[in-house]
Amino acid sequence: MSIRVRPPQAGDRPVWLTLFKGYIDFYKAAVPDDVIDTLWQRLLEGGEGLPIALLAVDATDRPVGLAHVLYHRSTWTQGWYCYLEDLFVDPRERGKGVGRALIEAVYAHADARGCSRTYWMTQETNATARVLYDKVAVKSAFVQYRREPRAAIVR
Repeated sequence: MSIRVRPPQAGDRPVWLTLFKGYIDFYKAAVPDDVIDTLWQRLLEGGEGLPIALLAVDATDRPVGLAHVLYHRSTWTQGWYCYLEDLFVDPRERGKGVGRALIEAVYAHADARGCSRTYWMTQETNATARVLYDKVAVKSAFVQYRREPRAAIVR
């Protein structure tokens, strides 16, 4: 399979949306439509403080995978960190190098920006993806903690 990675274009929205909703479903999560609409607008707008997207496309220029990246400052460096927030490959295209191509494109993007770290998270049970991640990165010893909004806290 010939894989190329490029930024999204306005006409990619329907396929991007299918991929992004597949990602959301994979994690058994819910993201409101207005949030998804805002994300798409921000991805196309670009600019400081906004997320960027990279799409893996096949030989016909059809998106088959996505990566969403956030850049942020760090208290431990003068430069930037690159956070790979979302990574998803169409289930029919898995095992063909799409995920690796997206990660390598994120690395190149982060390197061009001078980032001192590129990182991401995944569920511990995401064994298939972790096989790839173990080949392209080093697993951190950190554990993530989070606070959910008060309305979601059940006592």
